[in-house]
Amino acid sequence: MTSLHMNERARDLADLMVEDAAGLRIQATTLASGARLIDAGARVDGGLNAGLLLGEICMGGLGDVDYASLTLGGDNWPGVQVRTDQPAPACMGSQYAGWAIQVGSYFAMGSGPLRAHARAEKELFERLGYAEDATCGVLVLEGRDLPTDAVAEYVAKKANLSPAQLTLLVAPTASLAGGTQIAARILETGLHKMGTLGFDVRKVVSGIGTAPIPTVARNDLRGIGRTNDCILYGGQAHYTVRADDTELAQLAARLPASASKDYGTPFYDIFERYNRDFYKIDPLLFSPAEVWLTSVTSGKTHHAGGVNVDVLKQSLFSE
Repeated sequence: MTSLHMNERARDLADLMVEDAAGLRIQATTLASGARLIDAGARVDGGLNAGLLLGEICMGGLGDVDYASLTLGGDNWPGVQVRTDQPAPACMGSQYAGWAIQVGSYFAMGSGPLRAHARAEKELFERLGYAEDATCGVLVLEGRDLPTDAVAEYVAKKANLSPAQLTLLVAPTASLAGGTQIAARILETGLHKMGTLGFDVRKVVSGIGTAPIPTVARNDLRGIGRTNDCILYGGQAHYTVRADDTELAQLAARLPASASKDYGTPFYDIFERYNRDFYKIDPLLFSPAEVWLTSVTSGKTHHAGGVNVDVLKQSLFSE
């Protein structure tokens, strides 16, 4: 696949954030190693507008993220709308938080287009058939702690770049910007489950989806619950796919979160039930609440799932 220059696109968006740092309530600094660090909510307030840009950076500049008013269960909800015409590279090659960054006591999951250059997840990028040879790298870290020079140097070495070529962005789960960029993973979550089910995500031509944005939680653990619930119980995703109806009918039936045995209660409760071990949770849970799959071959649309406002309210409006 021809390079889509996601790192350069994301760097340009990061430049825009830095230019309006005061307006976005973010802070940009340069580490001693030369890496650029943008804090969008760890030590500063950050905000909703920073969250939109962070969501687009996570998608390597190949997705549009906007705020929208959603109607779910007869109620109006603030939410995000996400769209892309490059679903596989934007969502799985960039937005998916698949790169575990651990340096000493520091740990964070990395997303963003640097993944397509570093290709630390070798098997995934072989399946995607996509790679970038970039002269800069942009990585988004979901966490409360700011990365150190040791983290920047580790990432740079893995990517065969210098720290000065890196832009690292940080936002905790329980923050306005962090919650927004996670809700903006509505399409990515569906594509990831398609891959888990053995479907070739390169067949997905375009996608557009919505999800409510989470209320800010009192801590990041509660935030993990709320952000997941916005997708599992309130997320709606429409995909246009190059596949026949038999294949799409079978996929649609298994794709919504409700197809999982763990579906039906707030994610925080599920997480506690499994002693906070993600790997014990049914992997088929992580998907939008409701999906539509349209075949470009036949023009037929296959629909499955539905939103669950009761669980969503229980998650977002109570502790």
